[in-house]
Amino acid sequence: MRIIITLYITGLLWTLSAPTIRAEKGLQDSVKFFAEQIFDKAKTIRYHNPDSAIVLLNQSYEEFLGAADTLQAIAVLLELADVYGNHANYALSYDIFWKALFLADDMKNEEVKASIYIHLGRLYSFYKRKEEALKYFRNSLEINKHLVAEGLLEQARLVINYYALCATYRELSEPATAKAYLDSCFLYFSSLPGQIDTAFLQFERSNILAQDGKSEEALEIMESIHPWFIENRPSYLVLVYTYWGDIYQQISNFEASEEYYKKALGISKRYNSHVDFTPLVYEKLADLYLQQGKHLPAFESLQQAKNLDARFFDSRSENNRPLLEIKDAFRLEKEQQEKLIQKQRLAKLEQDEKIGFLQRTILLVVIASLVIIGIIYLNYLKSKYRSEKRLIRKKQDMEMRKARELLELKNKELAVSALQLVEKEEFLSFLKSQIKGNQGSIETRELKKILRSISVSNARSWQEFKLRFTAVNERFYQKITDKFPDLTQGDQKICALIKLNFSSKDMAKLLGISVESVHTTRYRLRKKMGLSRSTNLEDFIATL
Repeated sequence: MRIIITLYITGLLWTLSAPTIRAEKGLQDSVKFFAEQIFDKAKTIRYHNPDSAIVLLNQSYEEFLGAADTLQAIAVLLELADVYGNHANYALSYDIFWKALFLADDMKNEEVKASIYIHLGRLYSFYKRKEEALKYFRNSLEINKHLVAEGLLEQARLVINYYALCATYRELSEPATAKAYLDSCFLYFSSLPGQIDTAFLQFERSNILAQDGKSEEALEIMESIHPWFIENRPSYLVLVYTYWGDIYQQISNFEASEEYYKKALGISKRYNSHVDFTPLVYEKLADLYLQQGKHLPAFESLQQAKNLDARFFDSRSENNRPLLEIKDAFRLEKEQQEKLIQKQRLAKLEQDEKIGFLQRTILLVVIASLVIIGIIYLNYLKSKYRSEKRLIRKKQDMEMRKARELLELKNKELAVSALQLVEKEEFLSFLKSQIKGNQGSIETRELKKILRSISVSNARSWQEFKLRFTAVNERFYQKITDKFPDLTQGDQKICALIKLNFSSKDMAKLLGISVESVHTTRYRLRKKMGLSRSTNLEDFIATL
């Protein structure tokens, strides 16, 4: 009854709370929908109006956090960091990446962490901080390889890792290493949703070919991928046109080279994209003009490059000083947290080890105690079993001895009874002979009556003897009947008397026959029993 009442109350509470839960869920979904709209709007205007896009992205981030959608909040932060990075505000970009890394840590989302590590590595590569950049790239690659091994990530997702390494080594003018990673990209490439497009891989291939002096092949690739970037990623044309201009400069086509450098600057201004790349473009223009003997345009381009470079990359730059000093609050806090966590883990491991040792010690003591108790109890059972076995054997021996003594006593009684029968038979025989000798003085009718009563008494005596013998030697009669069913009553009498160790003479007196008749009966008995001449009849009957 109590269970039924509990279930009823639970159901009632669920019914009452269900509208509230549904209302909360509906509100959460509404907030997420609103945040997604803001996010989409920010991505649409980020190139034309980056300042407004930053405001919308921050608003979208707060909304997603409010809706408890951490994954989307991280996506917004990555977009925001990319906007700051494209405008060379690397310090803010760097801090936002670390904020996203904190959220990924809280979610325990290794895939997102791997993606953030790639962004951090690229950020370091812009400053030619090779070791730091490669450290983040390798961390990301190891995480993704582990996820692939566990079946949690498609193998094609490794392409983005190899692409980042390829681009970095190409920028560091190490084309052989860059080519090796590019080959890995093509090896694992698959057209998965959200996967990097082949146009980017071909772009890297073109640049590597140019570094190897294969300018014509590089130009052909640039021509083939150009339409895709116009349609899908026009802002990336800043890079495409710049490197395209490099290839033309390499083959001394200065006019085409200048044209593509200027195109790159125009795209950067039009889309407010890759502004951090413009100092390099101006440097390339200055070099191009110097080769042509155009000193004034070369000076102007070089001056522009220096101003922009000082703004974006100089350690005195307000934007980048925090980045180069690497003392941002997020990284320090992260390191402190990691040290604290490591210290706590070590303390926990030591405590667990002590507890484990104590548990193992207690377990061993318990097991040893149980073994000792088990051995003692087993010895006790064995001792008890042996004692009971000795007692049972002793009892059986006593019973067998009593049975033998009783059997011997009864057999003695039978022997005495049989001897009495012998004496009785002798007396009766004597009496018969006396009566027969005095036939003249006793009437014939009375004489016959006396003789008949003697015969009946004799038969009755034998019947009593047989009953008593059978009672004492029941198994003897049963065995002899089962083994030798052809034996007559007379044969059985002889067997019984032999069992009682009667001599042939006593048998003859008892049975009222001659000793020769007894021998003859014994001979027939041996024949019926199938005994050989070497077998003693008395010993054989004694075994029955």
